[in-house]
Amino acid sequence: MEERGGVYAGRGLELGFWEWEVVTVMSVFSRSRIKCVPADVYSFIYCCHTTGLSLNNDRLYKLMYSTEVLLDRGKGKLQDSVGYRISSNVDVALLWRNPDGDDDQLIQITMRDVNVENVNQQRGEKSIFKGKSPSKIMGKENLEALQRPMLLHLIHGKVKEFYSYQNEAVAIENIKRGLASLFQTQLSSGTTNEVDISGNCKVTYQAHQDKVIKIKALDSCKIARSGFTTPNQVLGVSSKATSVTTYKIEDSFVIAVLAEETHTFGLNFLQTIKGKIVSKQKLELKTTEAGPRLMSGKQAAAIIKAVDSKYTAIPIVGQVFQSQCKGCPSLSELWQSTRKYLQPDNLSKAEAVRNFLAFIQHLRTAKKEEILQILKMENKEVLPQLVDAVTSAQTSDSLEAILDFLDFKSDSSIILQERFLYACGFASHPNEELLRALISKFKGSIGSSDIRETVMIIIGTLVRKLCQNEGCKLKAVVEAKKLILGGLEKAEKKEDTRMYLLALKNALLPEGIPSLLKYAEAGEGPISHLATTALQRYDLPFITDEVKKTLNRIYHQNRKVHEKTVRTAAAAIILNNNPSYMDVKNILLSIGELPQEMNKYMLAIVQDILRFEMPASKIVRRVLKEMVAHNYDRFSRSGSSSAYTGYIERSSRSASTYSLDILYSGSGILRRSNLNIFQYIGKAGLHGSQVVIEAQGLEALIAATPDEGEENLDSYAGMSAILFDVQLRPVTFFNGYSDLMSKILSASGDPISVVKGLILLIDHSQELQLQSGLKANIEVQGGLAIDISGAMEFSLWYRESKTRVKNRVTVVITTDITVDSSFVKAGLETSTETEAGLEFISTVQFSQYPFLVCMQMDKDEAPFRQFEKKYERLSTGRGYVSQKRKESVLAGCEFPLHQENSEMCKVVFAPQPDSTSSGWF
Repeated sequence: MEERGGVYAGRGLELGFWEWEVVTVMSVFSRSRIKCVPADVYSFIYCCHTTGLSLNNDRLYKLMYSTEVLLDRGKGKLQDSVGYRISSNVDVALLWRNPDGDDDQLIQITMRDVNVENVNQQRGEKSIFKGKSPSKIMGKENLEALQRPMLLHLIHGKVKEFYSYQNEAVAIENIKRGLASLFQTQLSSGTTNEVDISGNCKVTYQAHQDKVIKIKALDSCKIARSGFTTPNQVLGVSSKATSVTTYKIEDSFVIAVLAEETHTFGLNFLQTIKGKIVSKQKLELKTTEAGPRLMSGKQAAAIIKAVDSKYTAIPIVGQVFQSQCKGCPSLSELWQSTRKYLQPDNLSKAEAVRNFLAFIQHLRTAKKEEILQILKMENKEVLPQLVDAVTSAQTSDSLEAILDFLDFKSDSSIILQERFLYACGFASHPNEELLRALISKFKGSIGSSDIRETVMIIIGTLVRKLCQNEGCKLKAVVEAKKLILGGLEKAEKKEDTRMYLLALKNALLPEGIPSLLKYAEAGEGPISHLATTALQRYDLPFITDEVKKTLNRIYHQNRKVHEKTVRTAAAAIILNNNPSYMDVKNILLSIGELPQEMNKYMLAIVQDILRFEMPASKIVRRVLKEMVAHNYDRFSRSGSSSAYTGYIERSSRSASTYSLDILYSGSGILRRSNLNIFQYIGKAGLHGSQVVIEAQGLEALIAATPDEGEENLDSYAGMSAILFDVQLRPVTFFNGYSDLMSKILSASGDPISVVKGLILLIDHSQELQLQSGLKANIEVQGGLAIDISGAMEFSLWYRESKTRVKNRVTVVITTDITVDSSFVKAGLETSTETEAGLEFISTVQFSQYPFLVCMQMDKDEAPFRQFEKKYERLSTGRGYVSQKRKESVLAGCEFPLHQENSEMCKVVFAPQPDSTSSGWF
């Protein structure tokens, strides 16, 4: 019945406001039971209405019902959407009312004349429903089940029980639940918890004179649904859900209901990746007519049995169902079509990552035996990529299969074991089962010492991830903590100490800070440096005044002499964690008293803080007002060491930064280079990558004098990397003078790989129970093929050294949104991909002093591709598909560093004069 300016079309009467009240009051008088007769009209209406909807005796209410769903990328344009509509006529009748209270009712709801159609009527001839009857679309059995009557037992307007027939398809029952849930309401304002198809949810009612608005807090709904997400906010997915239902009420019953539920999501660091689901339900009263007579009895159960003994009580909460895949290939068949894309030569291409992500989805539904079979059959070229995929699936079956396949007692498959372990470290949603498996492996026999170290490092990573997800009290986590802290305390070998420190650097246990301080202050050079850099990863609240006292002692060498790398790391922690006035003043006063290159390095750090407006810049400026701290002698120190921070990209809500700092020895040989990339979204951050190259004891190569305190250091060079907040096992270029000379004499210039493989970086899966009864799924996956390598090159003849760090990354991010009714499915798939490269080169010419240093950081030109696919598909196979593609090229560039570097590079790479002679002499 529609209200148009006082005209109620269903009755054909034109009523004024007061006349409407009279009709309402008279209709209340028509009830079989009147409990009170108040003096004024308004109190009469509200006294005699029930707390929820109430039906008149012996009447049949005829309504029109429709539910529709639309998917799009958040634009809200109908022509850009896909979806469908299910509609029907609905008959509602009161079968029984409790003689002891009007608010206890049993009603019968029957859907008739069901139809399925497009929401977008512009489909025309392309409509998948054209020429198909409902029984062809849904299946005869499903249509019959949907049109069978259901019973709803309401007490005070709330669902007491929902009755339907056994052996009906779950998807069909859910549609019936969606309609039945609309009849649950209350006519007074307030907030309460209700159980309906969405689960146990918090709802707020706003009652007005002729309508009630129900707002359901969907994020409060308790319902068993599968799903997971990446805990890091930068890589995570933000979602928002709303549900508003408006009831137009007359005579305690609805004349119209309009419900709208929306779900929106977006990838935090790339806002172009987003989607939206809009689900609507509409129920309109068309007319009433004589209906079945009220059945007498005191118990609803007896009435239900009398109506039909086959009725059974089932939950009103939506139930899980899976659509059957007809004619789908086996896992083995899928792998045969996938493996060609994962050949080593193809890994730099986007199609490799795309197929890697797709295969992970298939692995998640596979059994252990199927997975083990393809692992055993694969050759050694493709096997590492298959291990990446199987481990990234993160199911119990995939974990059991890979653990059965890998033999940790043997050192013949180190590459596969390492790929498995790193995939565990990058796991998007690790569980206790995975941590328990790695602890078991660590306690068992491991053939390779490098793999044993990597196992412990990854155990540390899993501890941190599980603690971030409120799993710190899990038994396996508690055991792992004891293993790390106890092992560090009892370690006798340097190798074991390093292993547990690296694990602690990943775990970031607050209770491990005292041990880190002990090793930072009292340990030998490399151990002290590792402990200090581990402290560098802790958040501000953990860098207390007590921690800073120890770090100040290290920097100012109050108790013992420390290497430059340790001292500068200690200073960086102090300056980056809310330093006090005296902290900053003492560091500034030390500049001028340090070794020459360390002087220049610390000066560059301070200048970078001021230029980049870091948090410490305010306190640094205050200290610099003192002449004793800010004078020409202190700020005119020469040298080649440097520090620089800049933006890769910056917006109002996010920023990507890079930082590069290089410390040299007094003889001009690299001591440490540190390249970092961070991504920030609001206050959340992600340490995207860090590549540190360290060298020591190389002065003998050029007959130079080592710096003070570094006279007895062994010749060593190596590289350490952090990737997506995970510290990897460091690699060694050479260790010892003899090893160094053999590497120089046999050097090929080929880089050493730090990490190489396929990584599942973004992993979000969400199953939604829409209140219409339909099922929605949101899947967002981001994968990358990565190759980080580094090299150090020496030329004694040209007295030149080069350090190279190369990052090659191919990134693919896919989204898949579907809404499924079991007989028709609508979906939206998107893919965003790019292939990028970033290279850092440091060239040092030490044929003269001061030596010449040129640093270059280049980003390659990168293709950027976007794909979109929308579809509507019947279970019988007929479908509608729309596809779009967009391509562009992101220009390459050289990132700016400080001005001194630019001037130096002009000298290092000065153009050679051309010979003007055209003859022999």
